[in-house]
This record gives sequence, structure tokens and C-alpha cells, in this order.
Amino acid sequence: MAQRLSRPEYHRWAADQPKGRYERVAGTPVAMAPERWVHARLKARIWRALDREIRQANLPCQAAPDGMTVEIDDDTDYEPDALVNCGDPIPDEAIAAPNPVVVVEVLSPRTANLDAGGKLADYFRLASVRHYLLVRPLRREIIHHRRTGDQIDTRVVSDGLIELDPPGITLSLDEIYGD
Repeated sequence: MAQRLSRPEYHRWAADQPKGRYERVAGTPVAMAPERWVHARLKARIWRALDREIRQANLPCQAAPDGMTVEIDDDTDYEPDALVNCGDPIPDEAIAAPNPVVVVEVLSPRTANLDAGGKLADYFRLASVRHYLLVRPLRREIIHHRRTGDQIDTRVVSDGLIELDPPGITLSLDEIYGD
């Protein structure tokens, strides 16, 4: 489909699709490829760790697995592999996270360049986004992009912990990648 769709048009169009997941880039629906087992396993572990950390710290945040949308602008909607939204609870009928603070993408061969380039820039256009994690599925490595003031700092983490403050939680690479 090459036709540009507004957000309401896109939502109606996506609801009528028989199968598959989509993102909207520059107003155009883009199909998301089927996932490999390693991709699904990593994003499940990340969501579980984020959710547990939020609950243990009793933070006013929610962790969401894939399926929640992050609305970048009037023409772009992404569906990350996991996210943390902080602030008021997201209503049950919502399809978009209103205040994403942590966004996670597990890299795949088809989308790695977009995730590390265009999405990196787009996610940080949102004032609420403080952390963007790119998870490498075939190598024990997470690329952590973090907003610090008016710049984005990047570090590559291959062991230990990743501090996500705000909202005030920690992820363990041992937990994410397994023993």
C-alpha cells in the first residue's frame, strides 16, 4: 500500500487486515516481519524484568509488551518490542502509550538499520523518552541510548546492569540473556 493514511484512517485500515502487524511511517503502513524465536524470547524476558522492577519499586509506571503504539508525530506510529510508560495509568481501551519513558527494540536483520537510525532519532523527538534500548539477539549486548540534558549518550553494555533512571529501575543482562 503506497497511500498515505491519517492516524484514524490507519487505525480503521489496520483493524480490517486479516493478519499481521504494522507500523505507520510517513503516513504509510509498513508490515512487520514474522519474528524468530530468539526475538520473541528476548522481548518477553525484557518485558517481564521491566514489569517486575516497576512493581517492586512501586513506581507510577506500567511496562507493556509489543502491541502498544508510540505516536511520534501526525504521520508516524511505531510499535516497539517493549516500553515503560510513566504517569497516570493507561486506560484499558488505549492503543498508544501517552508518556513512554523507556523504549525497547530487539534488533532483527531486516529492521536493524531503521531501529538504529530513523527510530532512534524519532523516539528522542518525544520529550518523555529518556532511554532507548537496542537489544542484539545473537550477541549478549544492549546498546543503551540515554537522554542527558540536551544530548543523547550511548553506551554498549555486554555484562552487568543497565540503570534506567528515570524511572528508577535496573535491568540485568544475566536475566535478559539467561545463564
